[in-house]
Amino acid sequence: MSEPKADDQRPKLEIDKVSKAYGDFLALRECDFSVARNEIVSIVGPSGCGKTTLLWSMSGLHGVSGGEIRLDGVPITKPHRDIGLVFQESNLLPWRNLRGNILFPYEITGETPDHDWIAHLLERVGLKGFEDAMPGALSGGMQQRASIVRALSQHPSVLLMDEPFGALDSFTREDMNRLVEEIWLESKTTIVFITHSIEEAVFLSDRVVVLSGRPGSVAAIHDIDLPRPRTDEVMASRQVFDLMNAIKGGIAGARTKAAE
Repeated sequence: MSEPKADDQRPKLEIDKVSKAYGDFLALRECDFSVARNEIVSIVGPSGCGKTTLLWSMSGLHGVSGGEIRLDGVPITKPHRDIGLVFQESNLLPWRNLRGNILFPYEITGETPDHDWIAHLLERVGLKGFEDAMPGALSGGMQQRASIVRALSQHPSVLLMDEPFGALDSFTREDMNRLVEEIWLESKTTIVFITHSIEEAVFLSDRVVVLSGRPGSVAAIHDIDLPRPRTDEVMASRQVFDLMNAIKGGIAGARTKAAE
């Protein structure tokens, strides 16, 4: 067997002592961790600790005040073709049908759409046949599925997800979590997922990064050593119960420390 290439051993994303300030307001302080290739990492922490700020910095939508974020060893200084982003809201253009919304990034870049891949994704997420539907005619879950298709349509190697299911009811949210896991098992896209739900983080992740209270810094990192797919039996196990309690305790500690 040949030795793996050096590039394959390098982390996909490196968050290297990243700080972010808005004037005198310090949102992040020396956040330091990495994300391996084909890994799902969730970021949790007290409200206002800078989770979204960190994710947007990873996407290149805004710069950092200190430190560096690297993709495949190269600093991220602007939005990157190889990074897909799913926001808290679907952000579908209301005057364009589902197909038009998914093709919109191609219009911006001037690239030729990969129609076969898009058709596969639409079928995979259960939206085949809704290509001509307007966003207002779709449920919240369907809109978020469309936003996932749009983000994956250009074959990004990294998918950043900013609490995309927070506004959905619990049953739809559970379905969407299983969908994300299924897509990951098929594509092995590297995913960084922001959530307020500890159960969601444990279900989806290989590791969970806990941020401290503002200014956000890495308080703890938990390995989630659970078999996939994550079945109901796995999620009802004592191991999951203990993991969730440990993460919950870390967040509570981070919140208390921030308040002192």
